[in-house]
Amino acid sequence: MKKNLCKTELSRALGMLCLAMASGAVFAQEAAPQTAGEEAVQLDTVTVRGFRQSLQYSTEAKRDATGFTDSIFSEDIGKFPDLNIAESLNRIPGIQLDRDVNGEGLNVAIRGLPSSFTKTLINGGDAYTASIGLNRGNQNREVDLNLFPTEFFNKLTVYKSPQASLPEGGISGVVDMRSVRPFDNPGTHVSYAAQLDHNSIGEKISPRGSLIGSWTNDEGTFGALLGVSSVRTKLSVRGWESVGWMNPGLNEVQCGIGTSLTNRPASCNPGGGGSLQMPDTVPNNASTIAAGLTPGDVIDADWLMAQNPGLGIGQITEALFPRLGRPVDMSGERDRDAVIGSVEWRPSDTMHFYLDAMYSTAEYSNSRIDMNLVGRTFGPSGFIPLDMQLDSNNVVTSATLTNAQFFLEARPYRDEVQYWNVNPGATFWFGDAQDVRLDVQGTWSRSWFFRESPTILVTSPFTTLEYTNNGQPTWTTGGLDLNDPNAGWSWAGGRVNLNNEKRVTEAGRLRADLQFGDDRNNVKVGVAYDNFRRTIVGFDNSGAWQTNVLATLSDSQLASYLRPGPYGFITADYAAFMRDTDYATYFANAPESNTSASVGAASGGVEEKNLAAYIEFNGTNEIWNRELRFNAGLRWIDTDQTISGPVSLGGERVWQELDGTYNEWLPSFSAAWDVADDVVLRMAASRTLTRPNPRSMLPATTFSDPSAEIANQGNPNLSPYLSTNFDFGAEWYTGNEGMLALSLFNKRIEGYTYEGINRIPFSRLGIPLSALTDGQRAALEANGGQDALIGVRQQVNADATLDIRGWEAIWVQPLNFVFDGLGFMANYTHIDLKPVGQEADQLAGNLFGIAPVMWNATLYWEKNDAAVRLSYNWTEGSAQRARGNNEGGIVYGQFFGEDRGQLDLSASYSFRNLPTKPQLTLNVINITDEPIRNYLSFKNVPGDIYEPGVTVMLGVRGSF
Repeated sequence: MKKNLCKTELSRALGMLCLAMASGAVFAQEAAPQTAGEEAVQLDTVTVRGFRQSLQYSTEAKRDATGFTDSIFSEDIGKFPDLNIAESLNRIPGIQLDRDVNGEGLNVAIRGLPSSFTKTLINGGDAYTASIGLNRGNQNREVDLNLFPTEFFNKLTVYKSPQASLPEGGISGVVDMRSVRPFDNPGTHVSYAAQLDHNSIGEKISPRGSLIGSWTNDEGTFGALLGVSSVRTKLSVRGWESVGWMNPGLNEVQCGIGTSLTNRPASCNPGGGGSLQMPDTVPNNASTIAAGLTPGDVIDADWLMAQNPGLGIGQITEALFPRLGRPVDMSGERDRDAVIGSVEWRPSDTMHFYLDAMYSTAEYSNSRIDMNLVGRTFGPSGFIPLDMQLDSNNVVTSATLTNAQFFLEARPYRDEVQYWNVNPGATFWFGDAQDVRLDVQGTWSRSWFFRESPTILVTSPFTTLEYTNNGQPTWTTGGLDLNDPNAGWSWAGGRVNLNNEKRVTEAGRLRADLQFGDDRNNVKVGVAYDNFRRTIVGFDNSGAWQTNVLATLSDSQLASYLRPGPYGFITADYAAFMRDTDYATYFANAPESNTSASVGAASGGVEEKNLAAYIEFNGTNEIWNRELRFNAGLRWIDTDQTISGPVSLGGERVWQELDGTYNEWLPSFSAAWDVADDVVLRMAASRTLTRPNPRSMLPATTFSDPSAEIANQGNPNLSPYLSTNFDFGAEWYTGNEGMLALSLFNKRIEGYTYEGINRIPFSRLGIPLSALTDGQRAALEANGGQDALIGVRQQVNADATLDIRGWEAIWVQPLNFVFDGLGFMANYTHIDLKPVGQEADQLAGNLFGIAPVMWNATLYWEKNDAAVRLSYNWTEGSAQRARGNNEGGIVYGQFFGEDRGQLDLSASYSFRNLPTKPQLTLNVINITDEPIRNYLSFKNVPGDIYEPGVTVMLGVRGSF
């Protein structure tokens, strides 16, 4: 780890500029995160309600800010305008939403950088979660927003330009979530909400509800709030996965250049990969005989071309098949319960104390079953393709596959999540004019996660099938019924896995801020100490459990533990299987492992101790009789970092710890000039930092790939990311919620990492053979044993600068002149990336998950007690992995996310003359039933396809 990273000349220049401007005037303060003692911002009186009122709050907050911010408000306690916090943030320009496979918003990214570059706060303190999604690893600094009920928050603010008083760590931006407090709405109030959800895939009903009560005394000195929220979701997702794509790896005889049956030269497989290794001779089984083949015939080049008329060997060896094509069914329950509490005490006008607390717990069950068409080498040989038809990209569009085999993977996941957050603080005012203010705050959060994920894998008899690919591969299996438990399933090539994972994340902050001056003209100084710690530990007892399973259950007994499944293929009777194989004993005694096989997460930990101090100047001035607001400051941070993880040294597994330290100066400056009554010009310049991803630094080598082809190694010597940022914008406020805004932004990031891939013999990985599963050892031996070449992935800092340039536009327009209460809002973001420097080419091929274009639009109508919203969100697809970084090893293959748009509806009607003024709500999510897809290089080479279905929600909410 680098020590005392040198400040760049630009950093020093920005710092001197900020301080020089501050010495001539005291600058205006932008609304900082809602923290100690701050009440909700008092905005101009409005007469509209619901979504329009929320929009007007957001417009006025943006207008009054100094830097580049966007906010979303709740019209009242428990009445946030969206059902999911991530979905709410998705309405802000530049926000890219990362959805789980069930379509639920999970993480957010800002302005073209991954979600780990977003700093997420709750009431000004760090928010870290230990949970993971259905198909997400979350091994870095992502925050799962689905743990937090929207009813518990009344304001979300996204800071796209930093201030010295804001916590560092988010190059792309800072998201601050302000929880509800009793004095947000003085008096005695109770709000309630109840809702029933129906999903088109599972066709089951899921209930949810919340109840929040608040009270303040008549003297206005004390208040308390307590709220609960509960969700019972029936999970239903269907899809299809390839687990990479592959082509045949031909030996010399099959390639027609020699006599060796084991040598598979690169010249016979120029596209890389080669995971499909056909047998040397036609096997003697029912499938090959049924296909009209002669057992024992040599499969050489002439034989392959004769069985695939019109194709040459060069086409045959590049023919693309899914590596493990499999339909997927996921079903289960996702239950979440949460509690929020807050007390405020205001004994005098000069003292304000508060304590916020939140607890959320979730239990997820997920029966994931998939039926794999075995493509990669599985045992002695793979399937044999006949009568292949290829398109211009060598993608197989149809073929007869003989010697083909399937295997079932039945995985009954069980997740437990807990999250605690405690936030005490106080504000004191001093002096006759009360123009000296002291804010002190402590925050502490802890998140705990556990996943239990056994796997039951059984294999089918060999069969002959008809394969077609019209954008998604399908097949017909003729005489083999994949949904028949008595079809001849066996343990030959099968296995069981017993994998568990435990995560703990803790974060704490102590801070003190001293302000001299009023809220518009002041000088602020502050100090903060943060401690962040996260550990991931995997457990694995697969070998011992498998030995017992194979000794207990023979192939003849296996059928009694299988059942017809819901998606056209079998599943397992989990309860009977676990009981009769003594699963509970092996689960309780599972030893630690170097990786969690369920998501490939490396065991290890990171601890960061951060000390920060800042000075900030805020104030106003006039230029040509127009107000100019300023914010300038300088923040200093010092980080001590400890990275730890298991490594194998001399054949012994030990935990290794590596320490590092660095410090940095982070200047910032922003200004907003009201050049006309309704026009604001805005600019900002800053230096920001994001610490390296924990997953990329762990010293351990993980080898969770069941085919023993890909390993991952951490790099503890990674330096932090540093970015120099410039923003310029103009806004025209047209009245009420109306607004037109255009912003230009530029980020120049040093230290951006890319994934290097090196191929080295297994013997140099430092992993003993005893650490591998039986399946990995078999695959390794088939590929050359200790001398087998392994693709090793590792992140490294690029000797290049990533230049991100973009623009975003917002248009919020009431259309009362068309229909009273009608209006629309829309935003558009365009992003360009350009690596510059010695390693620009490597960096260019390793920029993932960055959507170049995003836009969303909402048409709304609100009149009296009725309201309707129709929203559409669109994200352009982007690269998701490095070229060649795919499970099949195709050297030219690169995964891309597919363009996706989603249409949602929200409607309500309020009965204001009835007790509690109940409001009926109707929401329809994903109206057009859009799937979530990615693909490998070509649109008809899908990687993952998930169908979250259409969700209809009917509810009621009110207050008294």
